[in-house]
Amino acid sequence: MNHLLQLLCVLLLWTSVSGFAAFHSSKSTESFTSLKALKIGKNYEPKWKKKKTLAEQSGSSDCPGNVGIVGSIPIVFKQGDETKKTFAIVGEPLSAVAAQAGQPIRYGCKKGECGTCEALCNGKWIRPCVAKVPQLAEGEELTLQVKAVKKSVSSGKFFSIRSFIMGFVNNLLGMVGFVKQRRAARKNWEERQEIEDKINQLAEMKRQAASAS
Repeated sequence: MNHLLQLLCVLLLWTSVSGFAAFHSSKSTESFTSLKALKIGKNYEPKWKKKKTLAEQSGSSDCPGNVGIVGSIPIVFKQGDETKKTFAIVGEPLSAVAAQAGQPIRYGCKKGECGTCEALCNGKWIRPCVAKVPQLAEGEELTLQVKAVKKSVSSGKFFSIRSFIMGFVNNLLGMVGFVKQRRAARKNWEERQEIEDKINQLAEMKRQAASAS
């Protein structure tokens, strides 16, 4: 009888372990399938992609006829050692011409007030955010000397050793400041309590004097 009970217990235990293993295997398969569906790692596809400018689509920025807005006014953008050429229409905003030609310009207010985007145009300083393409004589071109724009480079890492150290220092300074503020508040509270006790003592003395008279 005891052997039969032991056998039944072993069978029940084996059935439970097998069922758990099958359940865990199915869950693992579902999790792996879900991870594949998420397209993590090499399969990752960003939802947002930067669109190419007309200059990039043309494959060459040296041919002004195929870059930027179609027009009759030749425009030349110079920035450091780089030169980009395009055509534009009279009255067209220079900011739009620069964007279509793939010419980066740093803007600020975009109202012509701050001067962040100032560029040297045919010997005169202009502000491309509000300036427009003027009418030129035949054979002339509009040349803009654009200020250099620093390109930000991302490390691609969520954190670095420097950021970790700076975060620790900031937290430490915050804790020190918190302790100082608490001490100052404690001192202020004690001073207020002392003043209130003195006021209560004076009030009690006046009440006693009034009742004695």
